[in-house]
Amino acid sequence: MRILAYRFSAFGDVAMTVPVFKEFLQQNPNVEIVMVSRTNFKDLFDGIPNLLFKGIDFDVYKGIFGLRKLGKSLVKEFNPDFVADLHDVIRTKTLDLFFIKNGFKVFKIDKEKEEKELLTDVWNLDKKKLKPTSERYADVFRAMGFNLELSHQYPQGTLVKNGIGIAPFAQHKGKMLPLEKTFELVKILARNHKIYFFGGGKTEVAVLNDWQSKIPNTENLAGSLTLKGELQKISELEMMISMDSANMHLASLVGTRCISIWGSTHPYAGFLGYGQNENDIIQVKDLTCRPCSVFGDKECYRGDWACLEEINIQKIVDLI
Repeated sequence: MRILAYRFSAFGDVAMTVPVFKEFLQQNPNVEIVMVSRTNFKDLFDGIPNLLFKGIDFDVYKGIFGLRKLGKSLVKEFNPDFVADLHDVIRTKTLDLFFIKNGFKVFKIDKEKEEKELLTDVWNLDKKKLKPTSERYADVFRAMGFNLELSHQYPQGTLVKNGIGIAPFAQHKGKMLPLEKTFELVKILARNHKIYFFGGGKTEVAVLNDWQSKIPNTENLAGSLTLKGELQKISELEMMISMDSANMHLASLVGTRCISIWGSTHPYAGFLGYGQNENDIIQVKDLTCRPCSVFGDKECYRGDWACLEEINIQKIVDLI
């Protein structure tokens, strides 16, 4: 039995499919999954039994005709029994139509958009915890008729762990602790722990190089590691400190505890790292406007970013 699954972005959301795939394939050993995603995500899926990764470049498959071309090539190469759309965006909806018209059974994720809109309504004071994204992925396979019970436990990582990783950046401002606060946090932690910086992009690398030069007992790894190398290093850390961003999910994949920092987003939306402890969440709990966004991409309703500015770094130190 072969399932063709696809999810193309974002990096953290793609990473969240990994533990679901692993547990599904352990519980259903006669099934094979073909995961179709962006080529640079390949290392996330390395070494998973019964999983094939198909990397694609969307410069080759542009527009409706490009997606039709992609669909034809996937059918020819893999001829799946089921198709799993784990993304449900315009691009994958177009692919879904191709497969449906060609007689394939397509099952797709239920994002519960209305519930998320209600959760992020700043006037809604009755915030309810939504289903974890990992369970939404699992529901797609359950709808196909397969049994799947998620453990919500990350794997046992490297037994000997040393040092603390810090990933200070996120794609959107609403997810990112002000850099001056993170800088002060690093200065405190570096007195007793080796600190490793993670990030990417020229601007981030430059900032972290500057921090490395100013704070003893720190090392900047940003921009110097492959994805596989980054996963290996995170697996060796005593813990990771991350925003609500991809590094939180990478820590889950390799069995490392992660202290996660949340601003305009909220764990209630279902994106906490797989198996991570809710007691390791850092957030300002008494702001009724939170969360104002699922992705952290909105401007601050109040104008003062209190959800991030009011976070006390001493809470993070005490938690560690």
